[in-house]
Amino acid sequence: MIGVAVFGASGYAGAELIRLIAGHPEMELRHVSAGRMAGKRLGEVLPSIGDYCAELILADGTAPLADGVDLAFTALPHGAAAATVARLLAQGCRVVDLSADFRHPNLNNYRDAYGTDHPQPALTTQAVYGLSEWQREAIGSTNLVANPGCYPTSVLLPLLPLLQTDLLNCDRIIVDAKSGTSGAGRSPKQTTLFCEINESIAAYGLPRHRHQWEMEEWAENLGCNRPISIPFTPHIIPMTRGMLATIYLHGNDPSSWHAILDQRYADEPFVRVLPAGQLPATGGVAGSNRCDIGIVVRDDHNAVLVSCIDNLLKGAAGQALQNANLMFALDEQSGLSPLGVWP
Repeated sequence: MIGVAVFGASGYAGAELIRLIAGHPEMELRHVSAGRMAGKRLGEVLPSIGDYCAELILADGTAPLADGVDLAFTALPHGAAAATVARLLAQGCRVVDLSADFRHPNLNNYRDAYGTDHPQPALTTQAVYGLSEWQREAIGSTNLVANPGCYPTSVLLPLLPLLQTDLLNCDRIIVDAKSGTSGAGRSPKQTTLFCEINESIAAYGLPRHRHQWEMEEWAENLGCNRPISIPFTPHIIPMTRGMLATIYLHGNDPSSWHAILDQRYADEPFVRVLPAGQLPATGGVAGSNRCDIGIVVRDDHNAVLVSCIDNLLKGAAGQALQNANLMFALDEQSGLSPLGVWP
């Protein structure tokens, strides 16, 4: 069994990681950590887990690792994760980091997005960006995976196959995206109080949300091989989980774009391209590690892509476990389901 540690275990992504590890045939949870919840029983903090590892005590982030830990998931805030990751790597752990700390090989982009210099710049050269369907070989040979952000996952998966053609006008891409409130994390915030968010929808992160730097950097690195601008507006909506990205595209021969997407993802267990003209909805992917993609052609030069994921699974914990499976040469689908919950 692969011994696993989860840092940030009391948060929503951490809770999903624990739920997935519980169903994984080759992983065993041996260490859990959470700063402000340190000292409490895991079952006290996460009632959803029932009796599974409920008696584990949440450690402080600096506490020694439990014996036999081979893999660590770090679901910590950006800036705070880097030091923990460095310590874990030095102890021989392989790490999947769910923060933003290692997503940017270009350290100028990290500084611009997060307003500070990188706390562990030397480690950024070791990290592999974990967009699983596009980085399998590199993920399998690294000790550090930078798990992508939820918004970038929902945008890059549908966009990259088209960026690799010469059909898109890369100067006319617009992204409008919406996320459930779990994407804001578990810590109390005024903007996510019931009375603030219920019956309301709000744009945020303008004029430039930090995930825009990530989208643009990896659209260039994995897609078009040139600098690209992706205007992006996120919105928070009053539901628990789910993410929908609407991507407006301009270019040549959009009637061929569905076939390009369909061919690229035909054998992917966690990406589904819907029949031409059909569009996905968040309810169809909730509880799954799947990304659903739809495309509608508007005219000879314009089309709309719509992409849906569960922001806590394919947008966080699910993709993290998918990457861990690749790191340890396990069945990529182990512990994961392409099926959602319905209703």
